[in-house]
Amino acid sequence: MTRPALLVAAALALLPAWAAAQTTAVEKPQYGGALNIGTLMYTLNAQSFDPADWSWKLNNDAGLVYEQLISADLSKARSRGGAHRFIADAWLPPDGMRGELAESWKMLDNPLRVEFTLRKGVMFPAKPGVMETRELTAEDVVFSFERLNKSPKKIPGYFDHVSKVEATGKHTVVFTLKNYNSEWDYRFGWGYYSAIVPKEVSAAGANQWKNVNGTGPYVLSDFIQGNSSTFTKNPAYWDKETIAGTDYKLPYTDKISYRIIKEEATALTALRTGKLDVLELVSWSAIEELKKTAPKLKTARWLGISGTVIGMRVDTKPFDDVRVRRALNMAINKQEIVKGYYGGHAELFVHPQHPDHAGYYEPLSAMPESIKELYVYNPQKARKLLAEAGYPNGFEFKVQVSGNTQNHDLITLVAAYLEKVGVKVKLNITESGAMQKALFTGTNDPGFYMVSTITNPTTSLRKNFTSRATFNPSRWKDPKFDAKMEEIVAEPDEKIRQVKVRLLTREIVEQAPYIWLPTPYVYTAWWPWVKNYGGELRAGAERPGPIHTRMWVDQELKKKMGY
Repeated sequence: MTRPALLVAAALALLPAWAAAQTTAVEKPQYGGALNIGTLMYTLNAQSFDPADWSWKLNNDAGLVYEQLISADLSKARSRGGAHRFIADAWLPPDGMRGELAESWKMLDNPLRVEFTLRKGVMFPAKPGVMETRELTAEDVVFSFERLNKSPKKIPGYFDHVSKVEATGKHTVVFTLKNYNSEWDYRFGWGYYSAIVPKEVSAAGANQWKNVNGTGPYVLSDFIQGNSSTFTKNPAYWDKETIAGTDYKLPYTDKISYRIIKEEATALTALRTGKLDVLELVSWSAIEELKKTAPKLKTARWLGISGTVIGMRVDTKPFDDVRVRRALNMAINKQEIVKGYYGGHAELFVHPQHPDHAGYYEPLSAMPESIKELYVYNPQKARKLLAEAGYPNGFEFKVQVSGNTQNHDLITLVAAYLEKVGVKVKLNITESGAMQKALFTGTNDPGFYMVSTITNPTTSLRKNFTSRATFNPSRWKDPKFDAKMEEIVAEPDEKIRQVKVRLLTREIVEQAPYIWLPTPYVYTAWWPWVKNYGGELRAGAERPGPIHTRMWVDQELKKKMGY
Protein backbone atom coordinates (compact mmCIF):
# COMPACT_ATOMS: atom_id res chain seq x y z
CA MET A 1 0.00 0.00 0.00
CA THR A 2 1.37 3.46 -0.89
CA ARG A 3 2.04 6.07 1.78
CA PRO A 4 -0.97 8.25 0.74
CA ALA A 5 -3.21 5.19 0.88
CA LEU A 6 -1.89 4.33 4.32
CA LEU A 7 -2.60 7.87 5.53
CA VAL A 8 -6.16 7.73 4.21
CA ALA A 9 -6.72 4.35 5.86
CA ALA A 10 -5.35 5.66 9.16
CA ALA A 11 -7.57 8.74 8.99
CA LEU A 12 -10.65 6.63 8.31
CA ALA A 13 -9.82 4.43 11.28
CA LEU A 14 -9.97 7.48 13.53
CA LEU A 15 -13.43 8.51 12.32
CA PRO A 16 -16.55 7.51 14.26
CA ALA A 17 -18.60 4.86 12.49
CA TRP A 18 -21.30 7.28 11.38
CA ALA A 19 -18.74 9.65 9.86
CA ALA A 20 -16.82 6.87 8.12
CA ALA A 21 -20.07 5.78 6.51
CA GLN A 22 -20.23 9.14 4.73
CA THR A 23 -17.07 8.30 2.75
CA THR A 24 -18.97 5.70 0.70
CA ALA A 25 -20.41 6.66 -2.67
CA VAL A 26 -23.60 8.71 -2.51
CA GLU A 27 -26.54 6.81 -3.95
CA LYS A 28 -29.03 8.42 -6.27
CA PRO A 29 -32.59 8.36 -4.90
CA GLN A 30 -35.08 5.95 -6.41
CA TYR A 31 -38.75 6.79 -6.83
CA GLY A 32 -41.69 4.45 -6.41
CA GLY A 33 -42.41 1.46 -4.22
CA ALA A 34 -43.89 1.39 -0.75
CA LEU A 35 -42.76 1.41 2.87
CA ASN A 36 -44.40 -0.52 5.70
CA ILE A 37 -43.35 0.95 9.00
CA GLY A 38 -43.88 -0.02 12.60
CA THR A 39 -43.46 3.40 14.26
CA LEU A 40 -42.51 3.97 17.87
CA MET A 41 -46.26 3.78 18.62
CA TYR A 42 -46.95 0.64 16.59
CA THR A 43 -49.01 -0.89 19.42
CA LEU A 44 -51.34 2.14 19.67
CA ASN A 45 -54.25 3.12 17.46
CA ALA A 46 -54.47 6.63 16.10
CA GLN A 47 -56.02 8.68 18.90
CA SER A 48 -57.21 11.64 16.86
CA PHE A 49 -56.60 13.37 13.53
CA ASP A 50 -57.67 16.73 14.92
CA PRO A 51 -55.02 18.96 16.58
CA ALA A 52 -57.77 20.65 18.61
CA ASP A 53 -58.22 17.38 20.49
CA TRP A 54 -54.71 17.98 21.89
CA SER A 55 -53.65 14.38 21.30
CA TRP A 56 -50.00 13.89 22.26
CA LYS A 57 -49.45 11.53 19.32
CA LEU A 58 -51.17 13.55 16.59
CA ASN A 59 -47.83 14.17 14.84
CA ASN A 60 -47.22 10.43 14.66
CA ASP A 61 -50.72 9.78 13.31
CA ALA A 62 -50.99 12.70 10.86
CA GLY A 63 -47.50 14.18 10.51
CA LEU A 64 -47.17 13.02 6.91
CA VAL A 65 -50.21 15.14 5.98
CA TYR A 66 -50.10 18.15 8.30
CA GLU A 67 -47.00 20.32 8.24
CA GLN A 68 -45.73 22.92 10.68
CA LEU A 69 -43.88 26.21 10.58
CA ILE A 70 -40.59 24.61 11.67
CA SER A 71 -39.12 21.13 11.39
CA ALA A 72 -35.80 19.35 11.94
CA ASP A 73 -33.00 20.09 9.51
CA LEU A 74 -32.35 16.49 8.53
CA SER A 75 -29.34 17.47 6.44
CA LYS A 76 -27.62 17.78 9.85
CA ALA A 77 -28.39 14.20 10.88
CA ARG A 78 -25.43 12.01 11.73
CA SER A 79 -26.29 9.63 8.91
CA ARG A 80 -25.75 12.55 6.53
CA GLY A 81 -22.50 13.67 8.14
CA GLY A 82 -24.05 16.06 10.67
CA ALA A 83 -23.98 16.20 14.46
CA HIS A 84 -27.53 15.27 15.48
CA ARG A 85 -29.30 11.96 16.02
CA PHE A 86 -32.87 13.36 16.03
CA ILE A 87 -34.01 10.77 18.57
CA ALA A 88 -35.51 12.90 21.38
CA ASP A 89 -39.31 12.98 21.49
CA ALA A 90 -39.61 16.78 21.53
CA TRP A 91 -36.18 18.36 21.38
CA LEU A 92 -34.67 20.13 18.40
CA PRO A 93 -31.27 21.70 19.07
CA PRO A 94 -31.11 25.37 18.01
CA ASP A 95 -28.79 24.57 15.08
CA GLY A 96 -30.91 21.56 14.06
CA MET A 97 -34.00 23.41 12.82
CA ARG A 98 -35.19 24.50 9.39
CA GLY A 99 -38.22 26.34 8.16
CA GLU A 100 -40.89 23.99 6.88
CA LEU A 101 -43.94 26.06 5.94
CA ALA A 102 -42.01 29.08 7.18
CA GLU A 103 -39.32 30.28 4.81
CA SER A 104 -37.80 32.34 7.61
CA TRP A 105 -38.57 33.90 10.99
CA LYS A 106 -37.19 36.56 13.29
CA MET A 107 -37.70 37.83 16.84
CA LEU A 108 -38.49 41.55 17.02
CA ASP A 109 -38.94 44.06 19.87
CA ASN A 110 -41.39 46.85 20.70
CA PRO A 111 -43.65 44.97 20.82
CA LEU A 112 -41.98 41.60 21.43
CA ARG A 113 -43.02 39.37 18.55
CA VAL A 114 -42.01 36.57 16.20
CA GLU A 115 -42.56 37.29 12.52
CA PHE A 116 -42.81 34.34 10.12
CA THR A 117 -42.50 34.66 6.37
CA LEU A 118 -44.30 31.73 4.74
CA ARG A 119 -43.19 29.93 1.59
CA LYS A 120 -45.07 30.99 -1.51
CA GLY A 121 -46.78 28.46 -3.75
CA VAL A 122 -47.37 25.80 -1.07
CA MET A 123 -50.68 24.15 -1.97
CA PHE A 124 -53.42 22.27 -0.19
CA PRO A 125 -54.46 19.49 -2.60
CA ALA A 126 -58.09 19.11 -3.60
CA LYS A 127 -60.14 16.88 -1.31
CA PRO A 128 -63.53 15.82 -2.74
CA GLY A 129 -66.35 16.94 -0.49
CA VAL A 130 -63.94 18.96 1.69
CA MET A 131 -62.07 21.60 -0.33
CA GLU A 132 -60.70 22.66 -3.68
CA THR A 133 -56.97 23.00 -4.20
CA ARG A 134 -55.64 26.34 -3.01
CA GLU A 135 -52.51 28.04 -1.68
CA LEU A 136 -51.50 28.12 1.96
CA THR A 137 -51.74 31.64 3.40
CA ALA A 138 -51.01 33.37 6.68
CA GLU A 139 -54.75 33.20 7.48
CA ASP A 140 -54.40 29.38 7.74
CA VAL A 141 -51.76 29.78 10.44
CA VAL A 142 -53.92 32.27 12.34
CA PHE A 143 -56.96 30.01 12.05
CA SER A 144 -55.05 26.95 13.24
CA PHE A 145 -53.65 28.75 16.27
CA GLU A 146 -56.95 30.30 17.32
CA ARG A 147 -58.76 27.00 16.95
CA LEU A 148 -56.20 25.34 19.21
CA ASN A 149 -56.26 28.15 21.73
CA LYS A 150 -60.07 28.08 22.00
CA SER A 151 -60.28 24.31 22.35
CA PRO A 152 -61.73 23.16 25.71
CA LYS A 153 -59.16 20.34 25.62
CA LYS A 154 -56.09 22.57 25.55
CA ILE A 155 -53.37 22.31 28.18
CA PRO A 156 -53.90 25.14 30.69
CA GLY A 157 -51.37 27.93 30.32
CA TYR A 158 -49.84 26.56 27.14
CA PHE A 159 -50.28 29.76 25.11
CA ASP A 160 -50.50 32.27 27.97
CA HIS A 161 -47.37 34.02 26.67
CA VAL A 162 -49.06 34.83 23.34
CA SER A 163 -50.95 38.11 23.14
CA LYS A 164 -52.28 37.75 19.60
CA VAL A 165 -51.62 36.12 16.24
CA GLU A 166 -52.35 38.02 13.06
CA ALA A 167 -51.76 37.87 9.34
CA THR A 168 -49.95 41.05 8.32
CA GLY A 169 -49.75 39.97 4.69
CA LYS A 170 -50.68 37.03 2.51
CA HIS A 171 -47.50 35.21 3.49
CA THR A 172 -46.60 36.95 6.75
CA VAL A 173 -47.88 36.00 10.18
CA VAL A 174 -46.92 37.64 13.47
CA PHE A 175 -47.10 36.12 16.95
CA THR A 176 -47.10 39.00 19.43
CA LEU A 177 -45.90 37.91 22.87
CA LYS A 178 -46.88 39.18 26.32
CA ASN A 179 -43.48 38.06 27.58
CA TYR A 180 -40.50 36.11 26.32
CA ASN A 181 -40.90 32.34 26.55
CA SER A 182 -37.89 30.19 25.66
CA GLU A 183 -40.24 27.41 24.57
CA TRP A 184 -41.95 29.58 21.95
CA ASP A 185 -40.62 27.59 18.99
CA TYR A 186 -41.65 24.29 20.59
CA ARG A 187 -45.07 25.62 21.65
CA PHE A 188 -46.27 26.94 18.28
CA GLY A 189 -43.47 26.23 15.77
CA TRP A 190 -42.66 22.51 15.77
CA GLY A 191 -44.40 21.07 18.83
CA TYR A 192 -47.06 18.48 19.57
CA TYR A 193 -49.89 20.83 18.63
CA SER A 194 -48.39 22.95 15.85
CA ALA A 195 -50.05 21.40 12.77
CA ILE A 196 -51.51 23.83 10.23
CA VAL A 197 -55.06 22.77 9.35
CA PRO A 198 -57.26 24.59 6.80
CA LYS A 199 -60.67 25.91 7.85
CA GLU A 200 -62.35 23.67 5.26
CA VAL A 201 -61.18 20.55 7.09
CA SER A 202 -62.45 21.96 10.38
CA ALA A 203 -65.84 22.67 8.80
CA ALA A 204 -66.05 19.15 7.36
CA GLY A 205 -65.04 17.48 10.64
CA ALA A 206 -61.31 17.43 11.40
CA ASN A 207 -61.37 14.21 13.40
CA GLN A 208 -62.85 12.17 10.54
CA TRP A 209 -59.91 10.56 8.77
CA LYS A 210 -61.54 10.94 5.35
CA ASN A 211 -61.50 14.73 5.81
CA VAL A 212 -57.83 15.02 6.77
CA ASN A 213 -56.03 17.31 4.29
CA GLY A 214 -52.82 19.25 4.64
CA THR A 215 -49.86 20.58 2.69
CA GLY A 216 -47.73 17.51 3.46
CA PRO A 217 -46.00 15.02 1.16
CA TYR A 218 -48.76 12.43 1.54
CA VAL A 219 -52.53 12.22 1.78
CA LEU A 220 -54.27 9.85 4.18
CA SER A 221 -55.92 7.45 1.73
CA ASP A 222 -57.06 4.71 4.11
CA PHE A 223 -57.43 4.07 7.82
CA ILE A 224 -58.40 0.77 9.42
CA GLN A 225 -58.79 0.97 13.18
CA GLY A 226 -56.44 -1.46 14.88
CA ASN A 227 -54.69 -2.32 11.61
CA SER A 228 -53.07 0.47 9.64
CA SER A 229 -52.95 4.01 8.33
CA THR A 230 -52.09 4.27 4.64
CA PHE A 231 -50.63 7.39 3.08
CA THR A 232 -50.41 7.98 -0.67
CA LYS A 233 -47.98 10.33 -2.38
CA ASN A 234 -49.10 13.93 -2.87
CA PRO A 235 -47.88 14.65 -6.44
CA ALA A 236 -48.16 18.41 -5.90
CA TYR A 237 -45.87 18.46 -2.83
CA TRP A 238 -43.61 21.49 -2.68
CA ASP A 239 -40.38 20.35 -0.98
CA LYS A 240 -37.14 18.86 -2.25
CA GLU A 241 -33.95 17.37 -0.86
CA THR A 242 -30.42 18.22 -1.97
CA ILE A 243 -28.09 15.23 -2.25
CA ALA A 244 -24.51 15.65 -3.53
CA GLY A 245 -25.42 19.00 -5.03
CA THR A 246 -28.49 17.77 -6.90
CA ASP A 247 -32.09 18.62 -5.95
CA TYR A 248 -34.60 15.77 -5.79
CA LYS A 249 -38.34 16.28 -5.50
CA LEU A 250 -39.95 14.76 -2.40
CA PRO A 251 -41.36 12.31 -1.48
CA TYR A 252 -39.62 9.27 -2.94
CA THR A 253 -42.00 6.38 -2.22
CA ASP A 254 -45.52 6.15 -3.64
CA LYS A 255 -47.06 4.83 -0.44
CA ILE A 256 -46.31 4.58 3.27
CA SER A 257 -48.27 2.40 5.68
CA TYR A 258 -48.07 2.70 9.44
CA ARG A 259 -48.95 -0.70 10.83
CA ILE A 260 -50.75 -1.23 14.15
CA ILE A 261 -49.47 -4.41 15.82
CA LYS A 262 -50.44 -5.20 19.39
CA GLU A 263 -47.64 -7.60 20.33
CA GLU A 264 -43.89 -7.18 19.91
CA ALA A 265 -43.48 -10.83 18.91
CA THR A 266 -45.90 -10.32 16.01
CA ALA A 267 -44.11 -7.13 14.97
CA LEU A 268 -40.73 -8.89 15.02
CA THR A 269 -42.11 -11.69 12.84
CA ALA A 270 -43.44 -9.12 10.38
CA LEU A 271 -40.00 -7.50 10.26
CA ARG A 272 -38.14 -10.80 9.79
CA THR A 273 -40.42 -11.81 6.92
CA GLY A 274 -40.15 -8.45 5.18
CA LYS A 275 -43.76 -7.46 5.81
CA LEU A 276 -42.31 -4.52 7.70
CA ASP A 277 -39.43 -2.57 6.18
CA VAL A 278 -38.73 -0.65 9.38
CA LEU A 279 -39.51 -1.33 13.04
CA GLU A 280 -38.64 1.76 15.02
CA LEU A 281 -38.88 0.17 18.45
CA VAL A 282 -37.24 -3.14 19.34
CA SER A 283 -36.74 -3.94 23.01
CA TRP A 284 -33.30 -4.72 24.42
CA SER A 285 -34.51 -8.22 25.32
CA ALA A 286 -35.40 -9.04 21.70
CA ILE A 287 -32.45 -7.60 19.80
CA GLU A 288 -29.95 -10.47 20.07
CA GLU A 289 -32.43 -13.06 18.84
CA LEU A 290 -33.50 -10.71 16.05
CA LYS A 291 -29.90 -10.29 14.91
CA LYS A 292 -29.43 -14.08 14.88
CA THR A 293 -32.59 -14.82 12.90
CA ALA A 294 -32.29 -11.85 10.52
CA PRO A 295 -28.57 -10.98 10.42
CA LYS A 296 -28.88 -8.71 7.36
CA LEU A 297 -31.01 -6.19 9.23
CA LYS A 298 -29.45 -2.84 10.06
CA THR A 299 -29.89 -1.62 13.63
CA ALA A 300 -29.38 1.51 15.70
CA ARG A 301 -29.10 1.49 19.49
CA TRP A 302 -30.41 4.42 21.49
CA LEU A 303 -31.06 5.28 25.11
CA GLY A 304 -34.77 5.49 25.87
CA ILE A 305 -36.10 9.02 25.92
CA SER A 306 -38.47 8.36 28.83
CA GLY A 307 -37.92 7.98 32.54
CA THR A 308 -39.31 4.95 34.32
CA VAL A 309 -40.65 6.28 37.61
CA ILE A 310 -43.12 5.72 40.43
CA GLY A 311 -44.63 9.01 41.50
CA MET A 312 -45.26 9.36 45.24
CA ARG A 313 -48.05 11.76 46.21
CA VAL A 314 -46.41 14.36 48.42
CA ASP A 315 -49.85 15.63 49.46
CA THR A 316 -50.61 12.38 51.30
CA LYS A 317 -48.95 10.58 54.20
CA PRO A 318 -46.39 9.10 54.39
CA PHE A 319 -45.01 10.70 51.23
CA ASP A 320 -45.27 14.22 52.60
CA ASP A 321 -42.01 13.39 54.41
CA VAL A 322 -38.90 13.61 52.24
CA ARG A 323 -37.19 11.00 54.44
CA VAL A 324 -39.75 8.42 53.35
CA ARG A 325 -39.33 9.24 49.70
CA ARG A 326 -35.56 9.08 49.91
CA ALA A 327 -35.78 5.82 51.89
CA LEU A 328 -37.78 4.11 49.16
CA ASN A 329 -35.19 5.11 46.58
CA MET A 330 -32.37 3.69 48.69
CA ALA A 331 -34.30 0.49 49.36
CA ILE A 332 -34.20 -0.52 45.69
CA ASN A 333 -31.07 -2.07 44.23
CA LYS A 334 -30.98 -0.08 41.02
CA GLN A 335 -27.57 -1.35 39.97
CA GLU A 336 -28.88 -4.89 40.23
CA ILE A 337 -31.89 -3.94 38.09
CA VAL A 338 -29.51 -2.61 35.41
CA LYS A 339 -27.40 -5.77 35.45
CA GLY A 340 -29.99 -8.43 36.22
CA TYR A 341 -33.30 -7.24 34.85
CA TYR A 342 -31.97 -5.29 31.86
CA GLY A 343 -28.89 -7.43 31.25
CA GLY A 344 -26.73 -4.30 31.30
CA HIS A 345 -28.86 -2.59 28.63
CA ALA A 346 -29.85 0.39 30.80
CA GLU A 347 -28.55 3.52 32.50
CA LEU A 348 -29.13 4.54 36.10
CA PHE A 349 -29.60 8.27 35.72
CA VAL A 350 -31.65 9.65 32.83
CA HIS A 351 -34.80 11.38 34.11
CA PRO A 352 -35.70 14.28 34.27
CA GLN A 353 -32.88 15.22 31.84
CA HIS A 354 -31.58 13.10 28.99
CA PRO A 355 -27.89 12.79 28.00
CA ASP A 356 -28.83 14.06 24.52
CA HIS A 357 -29.72 17.43 26.07
CA ALA A 358 -26.22 18.84 25.69
CA GLY A 359 -25.54 21.64 28.15
CA TYR A 360 -28.58 20.78 30.27
CA TYR A 361 -27.73 17.24 31.38
CA GLU A 362 -25.29 16.41 34.16
CA PRO A 363 -24.11 12.82 34.69
CA LEU A 364 -24.62 11.16 38.05
CA SER A 365 -20.86 11.37 38.68
CA ALA A 366 -21.14 15.19 38.72
CA MET A 367 -24.00 15.23 41.22
CA PRO A 368 -23.67 15.99 44.96
CA GLU A 369 -23.58 13.07 47.39
CA SER A 370 -27.17 13.78 48.48
CA ILE A 371 -28.25 12.74 44.96
CA LYS A 372 -25.72 9.99 44.36
CA GLU A 373 -26.92 8.10 47.43
CA LEU A 374 -30.42 7.80 45.97
CA TYR A 375 -28.92 5.47 43.37
CA VAL A 376 -26.92 3.31 45.77
CA TYR A 377 -28.58 0.30 47.39
CA ASN A 378 -28.64 0.96 51.13
CA PRO A 379 -31.49 -0.88 52.92
CA GLN A 380 -29.97 -0.13 56.32
CA LYS A 381 -30.18 3.63 55.81
CA ALA A 382 -33.63 3.21 54.27
CA ARG A 383 -34.89 1.53 57.47
CA LYS A 384 -33.23 4.24 59.57
CA LEU A 385 -34.94 7.02 57.63
CA LEU A 386 -38.31 5.26 57.81
CA ALA A 387 -37.93 4.93 61.59
CA GLU A 388 -36.98 8.60 61.92
CA ALA A 389 -40.10 9.52 59.95
CA GLY A 390 -42.28 7.48 62.32
CA TYR A 391 -42.59 4.26 60.30
CA PRO A 392 -40.28 1.76 62.00
CA ASN A 393 -42.52 -1.10 60.87
CA GLY A 394 -43.02 0.26 57.39
CA PHE A 395 -46.43 0.80 55.77
CA GLU A 396 -48.57 -0.26 52.82
CA PHE A 397 -49.49 1.84 49.80
CA LYS A 398 -51.26 1.46 46.47
CA VAL A 399 -49.41 1.78 43.17
CA GLN A 400 -51.55 2.45 40.12
CA VAL A 401 -50.29 0.58 37.04
CA SER A 402 -51.62 0.48 33.50
CA GLY A 403 -52.91 -2.89 32.38
CA ASN A 404 -51.10 -2.25 29.09
CA THR A 405 -47.63 -1.96 30.58
CA GLN A 406 -45.13 -4.65 29.68
CA ASN A 407 -43.18 -4.08 32.88
CA HIS A 408 -45.33 -5.80 35.49
CA ASP A 409 -42.38 -8.04 36.36
CA LEU A 410 -40.23 -4.95 36.99
CA ILE A 411 -42.86 -3.53 39.33
CA THR A 412 -43.01 -6.89 41.11
CA LEU A 413 -39.23 -6.75 41.53
CA VAL A 414 -39.43 -3.23 42.95
CA ALA A 415 -42.16 -4.37 45.35
CA ALA A 416 -39.92 -7.22 46.54
CA TYR A 417 -37.10 -4.79 47.36
CA LEU A 418 -39.47 -2.49 49.25
CA GLU A 419 -40.92 -5.37 51.26
CA LYS A 420 -37.44 -6.06 52.65
CA VAL A 421 -37.64 -2.72 54.49
CA GLY A 422 -41.24 -3.29 55.61
CA VAL A 423 -43.01 -1.38 52.84
CA LYS A 424 -45.76 -3.35 51.09
CA VAL A 425 -46.99 -2.48 47.63
CA LYS A 426 -50.56 -3.14 46.61
CA LEU A 427 -50.92 -2.97 42.83
CA ASN A 428 -53.99 -1.33 41.33
CA ILE A 429 -54.12 -2.49 37.69
CA THR A 430 -56.01 0.19 35.75
CA GLU A 431 -57.12 0.55 32.12
CA SER A 432 -54.86 3.03 30.31
CA GLY A 433 -57.63 5.56 29.64
CA ALA A 434 -58.60 5.56 33.31
CA MET A 435 -54.93 5.93 34.24
CA GLN A 436 -54.68 9.07 32.15
CA LYS A 437 -57.91 10.48 33.54
CA ALA A 438 -56.74 9.86 37.11
CA LEU A 439 -53.47 11.62 36.37
CA PHE A 440 -55.06 14.63 34.69
CA THR A 441 -57.72 15.06 37.38
CA GLY A 442 -55.38 14.56 40.34
CA THR A 443 -57.24 11.46 41.57
CA ASN A 444 -54.36 9.03 41.08
CA ASP A 445 -53.28 6.61 43.81
CA PRO A 446 -50.48 7.46 46.30
CA GLY A 447 -48.12 5.53 44.01
CA PHE A 448 -48.31 5.95 40.23
CA TYR A 449 -46.12 3.95 37.86
CA MET A 450 -45.43 5.58 34.53
CA VAL A 451 -42.91 5.88 31.75
CA SER A 452 -42.57 9.65 31.59
CA THR A 453 -41.34 11.22 28.37
CA ILE A 454 -38.46 13.59 28.96
CA THR A 455 -39.57 15.83 26.07
CA ASN A 456 -37.02 18.66 26.26
CA PRO A 457 -34.93 20.24 29.04
CA THR A 458 -37.40 22.86 30.27
CA THR A 459 -40.64 21.03 29.50
CA SER A 460 -39.52 17.93 31.39
CA LEU A 461 -39.26 19.95 34.60
CA ARG A 462 -42.35 22.04 33.90
CA LYS A 463 -44.73 19.22 33.03
CA ASN A 464 -43.68 16.94 35.88
CA PHE A 465 -43.28 19.29 38.83
CA THR A 466 -45.03 22.65 38.46
CA SER A 467 -48.28 23.24 40.32
CA ARG A 468 -50.49 23.47 37.20
CA ALA A 469 -48.86 20.55 35.40
CA THR A 470 -51.07 17.77 34.09
CA PHE A 471 -48.33 15.09 34.15
CA ASN A 472 -47.67 15.50 37.86
CA PRO A 473 -48.40 12.20 39.66
CA SER A 474 -46.50 13.28 42.77
CA ARG A 475 -48.82 16.34 42.99
CA TRP A 476 -45.69 18.39 43.62
CA LYS A 477 -46.68 21.97 44.45
CA ASP A 478 -43.98 24.38 45.49
CA PRO A 479 -44.36 28.13 44.82
CA LYS A 480 -40.57 28.54 44.92
CA PHE A 481 -40.11 25.81 42.30
CA ASP A 482 -42.82 27.41 40.14
CA ALA A 483 -41.09 30.80 40.38
CA LYS A 484 -37.73 29.33 39.40
CA MET A 485 -39.35 27.52 36.49
CA GLU A 486 -40.94 30.74 35.27
CA GLU A 487 -37.57 32.43 35.54
CA ILE A 488 -35.96 29.69 33.44
CA VAL A 489 -38.59 29.81 30.72
CA ALA A 490 -38.30 33.60 30.59
CA GLU A 491 -34.50 33.51 30.19
CA PRO A 492 -33.44 34.34 26.60
CA ASP A 493 -29.76 33.49 27.11
CA GLU A 494 -29.40 29.74 26.58
CA LYS A 495 -26.10 29.48 28.45
CA ILE A 496 -27.69 31.02 31.55
CA ARG A 497 -30.80 28.89 31.04
CA GLN A 498 -28.68 25.74 30.96
CA VAL A 499 -27.10 26.58 34.32
CA LYS A 500 -30.49 27.28 35.89
CA VAL A 501 -31.96 24.03 34.51
CA ARG A 502 -29.04 22.03 35.92
CA LEU A 503 -29.50 23.60 39.35
CA LEU A 504 -33.28 23.09 39.41
CA THR A 505 -32.84 19.50 38.23
CA ARG A 506 -30.53 18.87 41.19
CA GLU A 507 -33.05 20.44 43.53
CA ILE A 508 -35.99 18.28 42.45
CA VAL A 509 -34.05 15.01 42.23
CA GLU A 510 -32.77 15.53 45.77
CA GLN A 511 -36.37 15.95 47.00
CA ALA A 512 -37.22 12.56 45.46
CA PRO A 513 -40.89 13.00 44.54
CA TYR A 514 -40.36 9.91 42.34
CA ILE A 515 -38.80 6.53 42.78
CA TRP A 516 -36.27 6.96 39.99
CA LEU A 517 -35.72 3.68 38.11
CA PRO A 518 -33.18 2.83 35.36
CA THR A 519 -33.89 3.67 31.72
CA PRO A 520 -33.29 0.91 29.17
CA TYR A 521 -31.58 1.08 25.82
CA VAL A 522 -33.78 0.22 22.86
CA TYR A 523 -33.21 -0.37 19.16
CA THR A 524 -34.49 0.51 15.72
CA ALA A 525 -34.17 -2.04 12.92
CA TRP A 526 -34.59 -1.80 9.15
CA TRP A 527 -33.77 -3.73 6.00
CA PRO A 528 -30.81 -2.66 3.81
CA TRP A 529 -33.14 -1.80 0.93
CA VAL A 530 -34.39 1.16 2.97
CA LYS A 531 -32.09 3.97 1.89
CA ASN A 532 -31.30 7.50 3.08
CA TYR A 533 -31.92 6.45 6.67
CA GLY A 534 -29.73 6.07 9.73
CA GLY A 535 -32.16 5.43 12.58
CA GLU A 536 -33.52 8.97 13.01
CA LEU A 537 -36.88 8.93 14.78
CA ARG A 538 -38.30 12.41 15.20
CA ALA A 539 -38.14 15.65 13.24
CA GLY A 540 -40.14 17.52 15.87
CA ALA A 541 -42.44 16.52 18.72
CA GLU A 542 -43.28 12.83 18.12
CA ARG A 543 -43.15 13.56 14.40
CA PRO A 544 -41.39 11.02 12.16
CA GLY A 545 -43.09 12.15 8.92
CA PRO A 546 -40.26 14.28 7.44
CA ILE A 547 -37.84 11.39 8.05
CA HIS A 548 -40.06 8.83 6.32
CA THR A 549 -40.61 11.26 3.44
CA ARG A 550 -36.88 11.18 2.70
CA MET A 551 -36.51 7.38 2.69
CA TRP A 552 -36.49 5.48 -0.56
CA VAL A 553 -36.66 1.79 -1.44
CA ASP A 554 -33.96 0.06 -3.47
CA GLN A 555 -36.44 -2.23 -5.17
CA GLU A 556 -33.80 -4.20 -7.06
CA LEU A 557 -31.94 -4.96 -3.84
CA LYS A 558 -35.18 -5.94 -2.13
CA LYS A 559 -35.97 -8.39 -4.95
CA LYS A 560 -32.38 -9.72 -4.90
CA MET A 561 -32.75 -10.43 -1.16
CA GLY A 562 -35.84 -12.50 -1.87
CA TYR A 563 -38.57 -10.11 -0.74
